Amino acid sequence: MSAATTRSRTPDRLCAEAVDLARAAAEEAAAPGVVGEHVGVASEGDRVVTHLFECKELGYRGWRWAVTVARASRAKIVTLDEVVLLPGPDALLAPEWVPWSERLRPGDMGPGDLLPTDAEDLRLEPGWSGEEEPPPNSAVSAVSADMAELVEAEDAEVTAGPPAALPTAPTRGSIAAVAEELGMRRARVLSRYGLHVAADRWEEAYGPKTPMAQAAPAACVTCGFLVPIGGSLGQAFGVCANEFSPADGRVVSLAYGCGGHSEAAVMPKPPQPAPPVIDETRVDPFPLRPGRDSGSVPEVSDEEAAELGHS
Repeated sequence: MSAATTRSRTPDRLCAEAVDLARAAAEEAAAPGVVGEHVGVASEGDRVVTHLFECKELGYRGWRWAVTVARASRAKIVTLDEVVLLPGPDALLAPEWVPWSERLRPGDMGPGDLLPTDAEDLRLEPGWSGEEEPPPNSAVSAVSADMAELVEAEDAEVTAGPPAALPTAPTRGSIAAVAEELGMRRARVLSRYGLHVAADRWEEAYGPKTPMAQAAPAACVTCGFLVPIGGSLGQAFGVCANEFSPADGRVVSLAYGCGGHSEAAVMPKPPQPAPPVIDETRVDPFPLRPGRDSGSVPEVSDEEAAELGHS
């Protein structure tokens, strides 16, 4: 070991004694009362020493204020180098940084957020080649040639010259135009891996093994609220359109089910009320004074009443 290396590991005496200078610098950078006890000295090189002070700041347990001081060769004045807050051996640290692509979870995106996809994303594969010339012996090649001739004949009637002489050649009849018209002009589509990943995720969320499906009276495959979807995933999934179902607007497995099945329970017709015993719609007239013949006793004349001893 060389003499220079030995000197660099031994703290300089004047720099090591400059504790007050280091504490003042730490308190100026932090705040009075935040800088704690002097906990150590470390040599950084020839005539370069770092003083360590305990940090009393809340939330920085185990951190230390590191104040580096130095002096020039053959000089007796110690000067300040830098003041930083560094973690100690038992410091409370934040978790290790993880790239956003690994931190992102379903439901984290909000309005205005953009989620770029990797060019080598295993969930996607090329949707169409983008080339104007189809592969040899392709069924599209003969159709494309016929359409190109037809387009050139049609454009000759409405343009000043042949399509080749125009600044921008018409795209009608090209492979890209046909693909766009058929809804296939996408740079990438789901690969088999992407389909399986999506199917597993949907199956786990709204599949036959969920508690709701286990207690359901019937499966979604027979429900009238199920909206079919296209593609190969349509053989096993659909979209729920029952606003009272817990899966409303979600992709559900055909084997999923809930209590909102359209045919699980049919509401009976409301019972018809019995006809009224008393007809309250008819008005019965009642005289203000009773008639002479309305009583239970027959009416008699005064002469008949006199014979009976009535006055």
